[in-house]
Amino acid sequence: MKLTEYIIRVLVVFAIVLLSGSSVVESKTVEKRDVVNSIKLSPGDTREQIENKAARVVPTPQQVKWQRYEFTVFLHFGMNTFTNREWGKGDEDEKLFNPTAFDARQWMSVFKDAGVRMIILTAKHHDGFCLWPSKYTEHSVKNSPWRGGKGDVVKEVSDAAREAGIKFGFYLSPWDRHEKTFGTPAYDNYYKNQLRELLTNYGEIAEVWMDGACGSDYDPDPRCKNVKYDIKGVQKLVHELQPGSVVANLGNEIRWVGNEAGRPRASEWSVVPESFSATAEDIGSMDKLVEAAGRGETINWIPSETDTSIRPGWFFHPNENYMVRQLSTLIDIYYGSVGGNSQLLLNVPPDTRGRIAAPDVKRLKELKRVLSSTFETNLAEGATVSASVTRKGLAPALSIDGNPDTFWAPDEGVRQASVEYDLGAEKAFNTAMLQEH
Repeated sequence: MKLTEYIIRVLVVFAIVLLSGSSVVESKTVEKRDVVNSIKLSPGDTREQIENKAARVVPTPQQVKWQRYEFTVFLHFGMNTFTNREWGKGDEDEKLFNPTAFDARQWMSVFKDAGVRMIILTAKHHDGFCLWPSKYTEHSVKNSPWRGGKGDVVKEVSDAAREAGIKFGFYLSPWDRHEKTFGTPAYDNYYKNQLRELLTNYGEIAEVWMDGACGSDYDPDPRCKNVKYDIKGVQKLVHELQPGSVVANLGNEIRWVGNEAGRPRASEWSVVPESFSATAEDIGSMDKLVEAAGRGETINWIPSETDTSIRPGWFFHPNENYMVRQLSTLIDIYYGSVGGNSQLLLNVPPDTRGRIAAPDVKRLKELKRVLSSTFETNLAEGATVSASVTRKGLAPALSIDGNPDTFWAPDEGVRQASVEYDLGAEKAFNTAMLQEH
């Protein structure tokens, strides 16, 4: 037997090392335990006490729903699409925005075929140009020639997504280079007014994406100095108007993975200390939790989102039509993110026509073909399952019943256990999927 063939003879054994209570989540088959979304550590906590506290931290229902989307798409589309820029300055003429063949249904057809479950549209990027007719600014589609000034990109995209069975979210840049009140207390009201428009006029919103960018060495904005946003106020508004939604990046619900290259960490923990650094290589190991306990910090369940682009840029640039990422690269990104306890947010920028360009469509079809063939056959389906120890009501067979809301677990306090799958015959494989409830 060649090791490289990954031949499994008769028995598959997965050894699972468990923290005390680490598999405890609310389920119809077990009692609800004392689990929380965040918990405070204390300087006097022992390592074992820290482990036990960390094991009690679980996702909210909204975070669970969000994590199960797995493969999602970013849509960077707006004024920059027509100026061939990445960051607009906010002084662009509204008349430049004119996607003459705009077709949101074409977008959704491409994404549905690719297996995408949610899309996030840049309703407003840093330039402040709004893809909906906001009543709080003139810098929007209402002053463009597109649809005779009567168009609404957000409506057409959200309607098309809903029609295709794809969840809809939006990006609303906190940094607004066009708005004169930016950098003053008055801007908080301006931002929340626009946020309210988007949260109330476009149906169910799955995610609100807030970018932390504000100025840079190569593109400075003096108003960014010491700028502060009313993050708690924003979260409160989102949760009031869209209770099923999550807020990404600013706050404590969803965090940026730390780079835009599509590279999650080797261990992408979801339980992290409050003072974590988004770009640090290690943010949630037990050593980091012990350090956080010494500072008396709170630990929270904050899963990561791996955002990266299918092209070098985030917005469409004609000269990048031959620079779409290779299939092998996208497959690596998929396994590293979706397979590494993160959600993949792959940017696919519409072109100046208002369509998804042919090179991007081709690559997405190729990616879907590979993933579909890879996961087409579940070799563990129908296997005889046994375990070294089992909690009452949580039979080992529940681990492969196809229902994400049922699971196998050992007794409380058991720190090491194994589950075995007898496939009944020799099988070959090179992909294994393990999930914690």
